[in-house]
Amino acid sequence: MTRANGLHHLAISTGNMKAQIEFFSDVLGMELVALYWMHGVAGTWHGFMRLNDRASVAFVFNEKIKDTKPQLGVSHAGNPGLPTAPGAMQHVAFNVDSDEELLNMRDRIRSRGVNVIGPIDHGMCKSIYFAGPEGLCLEIATSSSAIDARAWIDPDVQALAGINDEELARFKAPATYNGEGGKLKQPPYDASKPHQVYPPDAYRMMLSMSDEDVMKRFSVPEPPVRVAAE
Repeated sequence: MTRANGLHHLAISTGNMKAQIEFFSDVLGMELVALYWMHGVAGTWHGFMRLNDRASVAFVFNEKIKDTKPQLGVSHAGNPGLPTAPGAMQHVAFNVDSDEELLNMRDRIRSRGVNVIGPIDHGMCKSIYFAGPEGLCLEIATSSSAIDARAWIDPDVQALAGINDEELARFKAPATYNGEGGKLKQPPYDASKPHQVYPPDAYRMMLSMSDEDVMKRFSVPEPPVRVAAE
């Protein structure tokens, strides 16, 4: 079945790349694995902190981000229960594989002078909560088993969300799709669909290009540092 199956990277804006790298390296034990000029974005750096070989937390820095002031309740929540604007990150939870690892991570974070609340047992997981630089709301969680939808989809909340039983059945068992080997062409522009924000002419130009031309024009596959073969 063709579907997304994990986190590749979560990109977070930062006005202080070094402070975020320091925190995620020292406090959370993540390794810095990439730090380079962001491809196709003038004056912007990308930094990647390793979760595993295929998943990272990424930071994006430029001077406009540095000069943008956070607004509580708009750009930032302040804690894992407060609101932000739609589409903004409310909080991010990182995984560990056992209760023991969760407590050891709490020790690590506290050993760096950072306050941590929890664990709190949510039934589907146990979690600890703390803050990161620039007002990040962070969580580390562990689950002993997969979530059982029969126990964790509340009919009252289903109704509040405007989801009927037929829709619920479809959401719980999405239609299978195996792909067409990449042969499907770009659909026509439809204003009712979600779209990235670019200058309109540039966006329409990109949508009009073939997939092969997009790959050829915009790809930057070479790393910034050449590494000798082992």
